[in-house]
Amino acid sequence: MSDVLAAALDFDPIVLLLALGGAALVVCLSLAMGGGDDKRRSQRIDKALIRARKADGPSGAPSLRLNTEGGGLDDIMRRLLPRPELLRQRLSRTGRPISIGTYGLICLAAGLVVTGGLLLLDLSLVIAIPAGVILGLWLPHFGVGWAAGRRERKFLAYFPDAIGLMVRGLKSGLPITESFQIVAQEVPGPVGEEFRRITDQMRLGQQLEAAMWDAVKRIGLPEIKFLVVTLSVQRETGGNLAETLENLDNILRRRRQMKLKVRAMSSEARASAAIIGSLPFIMTAVLMVMNGPYIMTLFTTSTGHILLTAGCSSMAIGIAIITKLAKFEI
Repeated sequence: MSDVLAAALDFDPIVLLLALGGAALVVCLSLAMGGGDDKRRSQRIDKALIRARKADGPSGAPSLRLNTEGGGLDDIMRRLLPRPELLRQRLSRTGRPISIGTYGLICLAAGLVVTGGLLLLDLSLVIAIPAGVILGLWLPHFGVGWAAGRRERKFLAYFPDAIGLMVRGLKSGLPITESFQIVAQEVPGPVGEEFRRITDQMRLGQQLEAAMWDAVKRIGLPEIKFLVVTLSVQRETGGNLAETLENLDNILRRRRQMKLKVRAMSSEARASAAIIGSLPFIMTAVLMVMNGPYIMTLFTTSTGHILLTAGCSSMAIGIAIITKLAKFEI
């Protein structure tokens, strides 16, 4: 018994920090990545129906704004953040029910894990704590951006097919609302999910344009804005909606072809950025295997810490510049 107590007292606080941060990170990720099934969707619709009976929107339709925040932690984060609505929109573009409080916990857990890992490498607190704070904020930000970009790419892959399906439905005599329902049922991926949300909102009494603008906030792509503007202009001025949407379908497909051409033409610059950015890390790993004490000077001395920080900063700036030059907006 005394040996167990002594072992518990001698437990490394860095290992404890890593364990707590890792456990918190796993719990937060499991909460963030879970959900989105039919049961949770039906619960949200039921709650919206109850609130729709109590409050009316500005246009006479029931208000469908759902309160997806989850308690005191979200209130604290909203008070600390200068513009929490922008973060909420950015989180909604991932397609996952990630609240602001969950995002804050993920940042905290990532910072603890990074700080503990740097302390295990014998880095000083002066380096470990600022690096943990910076990486704890940047890694979740990068993860959210990657998830949102992945969902946007899937949306763009199926969106022209959805427009074409709407055109065929309108030419066959179906109204626009039923065409939306067909798209929600037949088109997979984020396009079907968003059109299902639009049709659900219309069933609850919201206007089509209002539901579409809500989708624009969740997605943030110019392609969906084109569709909303097209529907708004057609409703005000009249005309053949099927022909208008067919022209929009051609424009979207040409934009996608142009993006693929630009990506092919900029592949050399992107490959150069990847090679140049990975070479220092590859050489560091090779030197650690061949002559570990020689390269560990960078991690164990104050002069090495300064050189390592300067090198990583200059590399990050260079890679960011090359990546920015290789991207073109169409």
